[in-house]
Amino acid sequence: MPIADPTDPADPAARALVCAGCGWTAPAVEAERHPFRCPNAGRDDGDHVVTRRLDPSAVRWRRDDDPNPFVRHRELLTAWHVGGGRSEGGAADEAFVALVGRLDQAVREVEGRGFRVTPFGPSPALGDRLGLDVRVKDETGNVAGSHKARHLMAILLYLQVVERGEGAPLAIASCGNAALAAAVLARAVGRRLEVFVPTDAEPAVLRRLRALGAAVVPCPRVPGGTGDPCVRGFHGALAAGALPFCCQGNENGLAIEGGETLAWEVLDALGGEGLDDVVLQVGGGAMASAFVQAFRLAHAAGWTPRLPRFHTVQTRGAWPLRRAWDILQDRVRTLGEAEALERAARHRSEFMWPWEETPRSVAHGILDDETYDWLALAAGMLASGGTSVVIGEDTLREANALAREATGIGVCHTGSAGLAGLLQLRRDGVIGPGARVAVVFSGEQR
Repeated sequence: MPIADPTDPADPAARALVCAGCGWTAPAVEAERHPFRCPNAGRDDGDHVVTRRLDPSAVRWRRDDDPNPFVRHRELLTAWHVGGGRSEGGAADEAFVALVGRLDQAVREVEGRGFRVTPFGPSPALGDRLGLDVRVKDETGNVAGSHKARHLMAILLYLQVVERGEGAPLAIASCGNAALAAAVLARAVGRRLEVFVPTDAEPAVLRRLRALGAAVVPCPRVPGGTGDPCVRGFHGALAAGALPFCCQGNENGLAIEGGETLAWEVLDALGGEGLDDVVLQVGGGAMASAFVQAFRLAHAAGWTPRLPRFHTVQTRGAWPLRRAWDILQDRVRTLGEAEALERAARHRSEFMWPWEETPRSVAHGILDDETYDWLALAAGMLASGGTSVVIGEDTLREANALAREATGIGVCHTGSAGLAGLLQLRRDGVIGPGARVAVVFSGEQR
């Protein structure tokens, strides 16, 4: 079976949840309320990630000018479709908008800020320094200080629609920003949350998590062991009945569509202009996967004039995506692109496996042992002519200083890692002078 393409507008399974690796399609919500993970995951070596599919001819990517992205772009959310947004003469749509409003107000009461369209626009100072037209998406003012809450809000909306009351506890594995976002949203709806964190997590993050009522579980690394111990603890919680409230697409596919709201805002702000390149920092891969899938859908639907080149950035502390990308490139040369992607979907462990050493970097938020959403990223890089780069610590520090000086945005080293990749790509000549390039600053300095 060919790899499922979540951007295929002619696919008969429009507005469905489909595994991009094996083609499994989620049944109706009455039969399965929590279709977050493909049931075939773990049964073979396939790359099983549940993906939301839409027929772009049947939806509007921008519903109205509401400042809340989950209202403005609600037709692109699974929760809206499951809640019957198209039916009942508009009553269900009105109910969904009211639900978003109630949740947003609850988040504001916890966090002091809710969900709003975040800034995106040119940075003349960065552009002058690099000889480019640099556009910055600033997520440091988002809920919990990063883009992570966007991923999780899509999950929470779905749960509120299908459960209509208190449900099972939630669980997440994270070293910082994602955990904070999860704790804010869980507190807003009064839901128990277990957070599995590394033993070197920042003390300020741990204090905030506990203040928000999260159950914090430190996860030490075992000498000689591989893989993220936080993920192992997270899996134990899922086995005990918790639901995945996380930013890893392979654990909860709805996380990706929440991140896509960032890309819809970028497209909205561009007003029909195209981008030449998008440079995205990658840890587990959810944000970059969301951008890639949203832009590919938008291009297929004619919502954007061209597909930009997608470039991904990791640190020398851990670069499982670049390693997989190199292997995939070799398979493309010997098998051809379609067959190479097919093989990657069926034989994940040939391409992606946990980083063997304890990863360390000043950009600690992208030190995931695996890039969980790697295949969507690789397919996007192949389709667009992009590439994957690995950045050293000096360049990460240089980029962060430049970001702060040129834009005045208090972004952390993780959040400016995309700019570090842009510096390297510019120096290597991969991105030429005058190109229109987008980067995302996500993660406020604490």
